[in-house]
Amino acid sequence: MEQRSNSMAKSQNAIEHKPVFMPKVNSDNLVKTDMVRVERHVGFASRQKKKTINDLHQVIRKKYGFKQVLELSSKSGNKLSFPLSPFSLKITDEHDGNQYSVENAFQSSMVFEDGGPYIDLLTAPPRQARKDERLMTSGELTGYNYFGMEWGVEPLTTFYDWLYVNALKQNPHLHEEVMQYQAFTDITFNPAKSIHNAAYALALFVSLNKRELLGNIEDPMTFYDLCNEFKVSNTEHLLEEGWV
Repeated sequence: MEQRSNSMAKSQNAIEHKPVFMPKVNSDNLVKTDMVRVERHVGFASRQKKKTINDLHQVIRKKYGFKQVLELSSKSGNKLSFPLSPFSLKITDEHDGNQYSVENAFQSSMVFEDGGPYIDLLTAPPRQARKDERLMTSGELTGYNYFGMEWGVEPLTTFYDWLYVNALKQNPHLHEEVMQYQAFTDITFNPAKSIHNAAYALALFVSLNKRELLGNIEDPMTFYDLCNEFKVSNTEHLLEEGWV
């Protein structure tokens, strides 16, 4: 009976394509994003997610020859994933000196046709801020306003990446471990629903650090110009190529 159950569960598993984000040094890309084919283990249990992550990382190691791959979601099982999560990683604002999670800083900066930025989201629980109803009912997203610093929506991920990279730069105790990894994944990320992803921003940090380009990235224009010097390979381009 147990053997039959295992066989039935295996037949129900679905084949998916998941993104992998790879920092690049000798390349026209700062980050290379690729899609990897993996069998998703059906079920909501953490052990099922971990099985899928393990399979995904095995495929990545075999395909690219990598030894160190980090899963960023809470299903990772790696203690490093928690402090690197956008819900945990803090950025210190130069205006008020307070620390905010990357998630809070991002969600509270959104400007819409009919409202925003909703700065009260700076101090809300990060997951609550992400699901705030006003973010869904205020019309088209028109840009971002972070303590008076204005950003456009194009290029699509630049503001989010700036927040994450600067937050990580401000936490040097994490750098040594982070720099050991050759690729990053997030099993919960769905590029069909969102383009902003901390695993991509983390790969971007590693690439900039290896290239010794972290110098003046606090300045938005420096960061913007720097990122635009290179070809972009992210989930936006996966959408354009028909992957999702």
